Amino acid sequence: MISVLLPVHNAAATLPDALDSLLRQSFAELEIIAVDDGSDDRSDNGPADESGTSATHAVLQEYARNDRRVRVLGIKHGGIVQALNHGLTGARGAVIARMDADDVSQPERLQKQVDFLRQNREVGLVACRAAFGGSAERAGGYKRHLDWTNTLLDHQQISLGRFRESPLVHPTVMFRKELVDQFGAYRDGPFPEDYELWLRWLSLGVRMAKLPETLYVWNDPPHRLSRTHPRYGVREFYAVKAVYLARWLTKHNPHHPKIMVMGAGRITRRRAEMLLDNGVEITAWLDIDPRKINRRVAGRPVIHRDEAPPPGRAFLVSYVAGHGGAEDIEGFLRGRGYLPGRDYILAA
Repeated sequence: MISVLLPVHNAAATLPDALDSLLRQSFAELEIIAVDDGSDDRSDNGPADESGTSATHAVLQEYARNDRRVRVLGIKHGGIVQALNHGLTGARGAVIARMDADDVSQPERLQKQVDFLRQNREVGLVACRAAFGGSAERAGGYKRHLDWTNTLLDHQQISLGRFRESPLVHPTVMFRKELVDQFGAYRDGPFPEDYELWLRWLSLGVRMAKLPETLYVWNDPPHRLSRTHPRYGVREFYAVKAVYLARWLTKHNPHHPKIMVMGAGRITRRRAEMLLDNGVEITAWLDIDPRKINRRVAGRPVIHRDEAPPPGRAFLVSYVAGHGGAEDIEGFLRGRGYLPGRDYILAA
């Protein structure tokens, strides 16, 4: 059986579409664990009933009455991590699928993902490609992020891409419940809970994959937590990334703890220097800005990237951000014979 983990907070307007998409799945042996995280929204006519039941909880109760596969767990409002872990504790399936209350799953999604896990026992987690359900004009950054994640399909691509951005769209994943017992559930802290989970599981050897089919519609409402909660801020992403990148460098950088950093701008330096508290030593900055070349910035020399040591003589970490920045760096390094994961890693 598949346990679909659906945390919900004040989502009465979008819940019916989300639930209907799950109940129409071609794979019928499932339970939908809808964790109502203290919803307090009201219907157009006020509270759903005199007891103050929220509009969201009323929707959930109606679906649960009509289909026994819907299990409603109500908890006091405590945030997404508490809701997710509460749902995991109550899950009865051997496989966990995620779903958000404002998105839609295509009818074949769960069947295709569980078939993949059955056929690939070495894989612990499988996601799928997603379509963007918002306005590309208003949310260009989210759309670009989704387009990028849709290019990461096999384990190597996901593994090498993890330090640029989160390589998976959280509600598209399905994973074996045994991973939670082995490597831990979601952690609560000043970081994105899903990104930390992927980084932790990957660092512990969990193999991941993504189906090439587009089986999910990822909507982009203005109240999405990643837009409103401080745990999803840029600095928080880079801080948790630094912890796991430093651990990865310990294993994969033959020159550890020494690295050279691609980029010498102020923002790049600030992000790269988060590695210092995690045992990494930055020996030089590599850049193309003539105003910085042959100077010392933050106590380290700035070298033109054309003067970078040949492959095998140093390990490079690129923190160059901006649209197209990582692609430019990767094209340059590959042209010089550098191999990703062996000679360099992209971290922005």
